[in-house]
Amino acid sequence: MPENTGAWLEDLTWPEAKARFDAGTVVVVPIGAAAKAHGPHLPLKTDALTARALGQHLVERLPVVVAPVVGFGFYPAFTAFAGSQHLSAATFKALLSELLGNLRSHGVKRIVLLNTGVSTETPIDELSGGADDLLILHMRGLGVTAERLIEVREGGHADERETSVMLALDPRSVRMDRLALDGPFERTGATGDPTRATAFKGERLLAARVDDIIAAIARRWG
Repeated sequence: MPENTGAWLEDLTWPEAKARFDAGTVVVVPIGAAAKAHGPHLPLKTDALTARALGQHLVERLPVVVAPVVGFGFYPAFTAFAGSQHLSAATFKALLSELLGNLRSHGVKRIVLLNTGVSTETPIDELSGGADDLLILHMRGLGVTAERLIEVREGGHADERETSVMLALDPRSVRMDRLALDGPFERTGATGDPTRATAFKGERLLAARVDDIIAAIARRWG
């Protein structure tokens, strides 16, 4: 696999990984829940699928290495919803610290933590410590140029934005007959208005987020 193209870490052999690390390749670590409630209309895998898609777009556009998606995190608001998997903040931070330590011990000098969650933001930020080799990107700060497409700004979870992204990535997984929410977050596991979601909006949101990620990497390391 040519070293001037992007790659998923799992697809490389260890000598290929070492060569890229020794060359100073940026390593992206996507973080997205493998199983977390996203209302009655989106699958538990929504965050992980989004993280994987963003990683794939980066692989196609930059000579980066993208590590496997970290599918477990700090999601306290979802513990009451069946199937949602949650770690304490301390355990989540310990998990990420060890993963970062592994990469650093193998010679990785530039790491991007790409976070798709909200409750995970504070524990992740606490890991930084001003490290020069670490760039933290949170989803809420990405893709703002596409926000003009969003008709109902209120929400934030399994809303018009996330539902649009899932319609773009995996439309069969969206339960279209359950888009109209029948109660508050405590009952549905969602906020906002997913009925206005479209695949077009999702495609534009993803594209804008990828552009912002690439721009942030360029600003940090050129």
